[in-house]
Amino acid sequence: MIKEIKVGIIGVGHLGEMHLRNILEITRENTNVKLSGVYDIDIERLHTIEKRYKIKIYSSLNELLNDVNTVLISTPTNTHFEIGKYFIENNKNVFIEKPVTSTLEEAKKLKQISENKDIVIQIGHIERFNPALLSVEKYDISPLFIESHRLSQYNPRGTDVSVIQDLMIHDIDLILNLVKSELISIDASGVPLLTEKIDIANARLKFKNGCVVNVTASRISQKKMRKMRIFQKNAYISIDFQENTAEVYLLKNLKEVSKLKLKKIKFPEIGKAIVYDKPVIKHKNPMKIEQIKFFECILKNEKPIVSIEDGIKAIKVAEEIIEKIKESQKFILNA
Repeated sequence: MIKEIKVGIIGVGHLGEMHLRNILEITRENTNVKLSGVYDIDIERLHTIEKRYKIKIYSSLNELLNDVNTVLISTPTNTHFEIGKYFIENNKNVFIEKPVTSTLEEAKKLKQISENKDIVIQIGHIERFNPALLSVEKYDISPLFIESHRLSQYNPRGTDVSVIQDLMIHDIDLILNLVKSELISIDASGVPLLTEKIDIANARLKFKNGCVVNVTASRISQKKMRKMRIFQKNAYISIDFQENTAEVYLLKNLKEVSKLKLKKIKFPEIGKAIVYDKPVIKHKNPMKIEQIKFFECILKNEKPIVSIEDGIKAIKVAEEIIEKIKESQKFILNA
């Protein structure tokens, strides 16, 4: 069991630098975590980061390998497989930003390589650690219908993959974790507008337990939006991942709510009341939380909250959605 984490960061672009700042905070708070240094293929960027944070830089992955037992990979998606494979084969703990790899086949290969190795692999589905989501964990969430919107303004960063792999995959991971049922059908549509990849997409997912999900993602929106609405028997839950807020409406028996210090609308004629709760959410940094949880899993030899299996499930659905969109585009072109 590892007693001290020696972590290296691979890729210090916009997202990688955010990871770096959080890890530097963690190293000041936790003596069991040490930052060995960083590596990036962009030498000019690497030296900028070196001067800005006064940290060690590495000229190659091989050089970094000898100084770490843990790495955080925040590079373009098409590099995740080769970099992840290299460090997994060398028995290093690995955090890989989402999506885990470019393809389902690559993700499965990484899992296969990691089998029988005493390491932790966590995938960077950051919304699992969003305070707004965590605030409603106390409720029994059993969705019958989910509507999700994740809209963003155009940014060239991240356009190496489709909007499904770039943005929608966050919600795919959340949905699979919340519904916990077999996905039985997908209908989807989408189009490329500003890039050669799909820039706006909508999918309708149906699950074996009867739950239906309508999920939309766009990277050509005028305004940002990251909202999810969950409908279930006797409850409605609204989560705003961007604003870190949540609202809960519950239909309960009057006897149950008599002592609850929450807003209520009573319906005596049917013996029911609608109870409104807006959970108090303390400002927390979800990226820092996911890193802390990753390090804790390494030190305690526990399974991560977002495992490589979760990453595989999300990318599998993402690929199926992309395939459905391609099928619909062929139908339109041939009509």
